[in-house]
Order: sequence, then C-alpha cells, then structure tokens
Amino acid sequence: MRAPVRLGAAENTLIAQLNEAGARDEAERLGLSGLPTRRVEAYHYTDLKLLLRAVPPLAAGAGEALTPPVDIPGAFRLSIVNGRPHIAGEVPKGVIVGIAEGAALTERDDVLVRLNSALARETLTLTIEGDVGPVIHIDRQTTGVAAHAPSSVRLFLADGARATILETYATSDAAHVANHGGFVQLGRGATLTHVTVDRSARPSAHLATTEYEIGGEAKLRTLTVHAGAGLERAQIFARMGGEGAHADFTGLNLTDGGQHADITLEVRHAKGHCSCKPLYKQIARGRSKAVFQGKIVVERDAQKTDAKLMMQGLMLSDEAEILSKPELEIFADDVVCGHGSTCGRLDEDWLFYLTSRGIPQREAETMLVRGFIAELLDPIEDEGLNAALQGVVDGWLAGK
Repeated sequence: MRAPVRLGAAENTLIAQLNEAGARDEAERLGLSGLPTRRVEAYHYTDLKLLLRAVPPLAAGAGEALTPPVDIPGAFRLSIVNGRPHIAGEVPKGVIVGIAEGAALTERDDVLVRLNSALARETLTLTIEGDVGPVIHIDRQTTGVAAHAPSSVRLFLADGARATILETYATSDAAHVANHGGFVQLGRGATLTHVTVDRSARPSAHLATTEYEIGGEAKLRTLTVHAGAGLERAQIFARMGGEGAHADFTGLNLTDGGQHADITLEVRHAKGHCSCKPLYKQIARGRSKAVFQGKIVVERDAQKTDAKLMMQGLMLSDEAEILSKPELEIFADDVVCGHGSTCGRLDEDWLFYLTSRGIPQREAETMLVRGFIAELLDPIEDEGLNAALQGVVDGWLAGK
C-alpha cells in the first residue's frame, strides 16, 4: 500500500478549488499524488511541489485590463482577462470568433492539463479560413489582487488556411498563478506561425500548455519566449498526424536573478514523410535557472521521418544554471533523426575583436547575444511582429 503524500499549502488550496468546481475525481487524485516532484521524469528539473509554495484564490471576475505587453500595428486583438474572453472590434475576413463553455485541452496524464481542464470556465475559439493578412493577437492577462486564473483557447485552421498568431501573457504586480491552455489544429496544407511571449510580472507563476494536431502537408512555425514571471513552464505537445507535414519548433528562455524558466517539448511523429527541426536557446544570467526538455517520438508507421532537435545555451554569469535533456524514441526503421545540446559563454575572441575596434564591452556583449538569438527571430516574416520581439529581447538585455 502506497504511503500517503504529505500535502503542502498549494496542494490543499488546489484540492479545495477542484472540489468547489465539482471536479471531485481530480481533487481526490491530486490528494493522493500531490504536485509532481523531481521523481516525475517530465518535471525532473521543475519540482512543482518545491517551487509552487502557494496558490491564491480563483479569480472572481474579469478585472481591469492592463496595457498589452506587446503592440503590433494593424493587429486584430482579442483579450482574455482573468480567464474570461472578450471580443471587440471588427473581425478580419476569414476569421470566426466565438466563446465556448469548458476547456480546450485533450485528456492527458499531466497535472497542469488536468487542472486547466477542470477549472477553466470558458474557451476562446477561432476558426481561420483562407489567407488572413493581419496578425491575430490574443492577449491573456491576470489582473488585480493575487489570483489563480486558468484560461483556454482553441484554434482551428481550415485546409489551406494561412495565419500568424501572437499570444502574450501579462499580469499585474502580484503573486498570481496563471495556468493557460491552448489546442491548435492545422488542416491539410494549412500554414501557421504561432508566437507566444510571457511578460508576466516577476512575483507571478506562468504555466502554459499548448497542444498541436498537424494535418497532412501543413506547415507550422512556433516561437516560445519566456522573459517575465519568476516561475515559468511552457509545455508543448505536438502530433504530426498527416503525411508530408513540417514543423519548426523554436523557443527562447531569458532568465535573470532568481527566475526559473522551463520549456518542455514532445513531438510525436504518427505518419510518414514528415519533418521537424526543433531549435531552442537559453540565456541565463545572475542566479537563475533555464531548463529545456525535448523529446521526439517516431512511431512505427512514421517511415521517412526527418527530425533534428537542438538546444543551445549561453551563460552570462557564474551563478547561472542551464539544464538540457534532449531525447529520441524511434520505433520506425527508415528515418533520419538526431539531437544535440551545447552550452557555453560568450566567445572571448569575438569580444576582443569588437572591443579592440572601439566598441564598449557591454555593447559588444549585447551584439553577440543578439547574434546568438537572430536565427530564432529572423524567420518571423511580419515586420511589426519581428520588431516587437526584438523589443522584448532588447528590454531584457537592458534589465527592464
């Protein structure tokens, strides 16, 4: 018989919130297992039981909206404040927007998924048909006094549709816990650029799960940027479900003193002739920790898979930690797959080259950091979005 788990304040609060929401089975399950510790492989570097010490009350109302953390000229903006979607303004041609009850994530053996599914009350839904020109900006905010705010989004791109979607996350300066969920489905031949940026306040915890179902011949580019909350975890579950699909999964952890940022990725190749090239970078300074866990699973029927996973880390201080665990699980026999991980400091020779030509030390370091990040941002074709992302990086470099 398994010994009972000692529950902390955060777990007891979550159990009470689940019971109040009528999710008694989930409450009982959490009471038996508790939040995941480093013994759970997927959370080995992000011990939620240790890191998530307290959970505030569930957000009671929509609250007053904050200024969006990123501004894209000409974008179509939708907001979710304290878990409640808001639709305003003229909807672009080819976009259908709605609000549905409940959450969008599928059933999955993961505590953040189960909590979001049990507690999210409404889902913002978008159906995209045809070629949508303006950037669609989904601005998720948690405002007011400290609150636990689950939110949910479901995106569907019809066959042949094309869109660029930006999701931003922001909070007021309080100890919020925001648990965001998103389900994205790409029809045959659809093309999507999907960028997510966390600019939450430092006292908050930012937790996010995104699921992708990728149809045949579809093309997906993702970029996940962490530059905000004290505790950040983004988990990405993708399934290449149609032949000939291609996906570029990319991301960037930017951490400073005391921050803990984690990107965890699982890409499952279910059909043949698909390709993916995950590329994730981490930059850590001060006493901070940046984590990347990436797994590519190639199923038996996914012959002719081409998958290459890479993590690159850059440490800007002696106290910083960068942790990486790339994995491959291959059950097919006709594939080209590989993975790698590198970590280091700024190149001293390049620093000397720049400073010897009159460039101040700090400016030279900034130039090298920008060069390190460039291959993540350069493929973002929309000029306004690209400039906004450059601004996020510049703000972090300047300590803002």
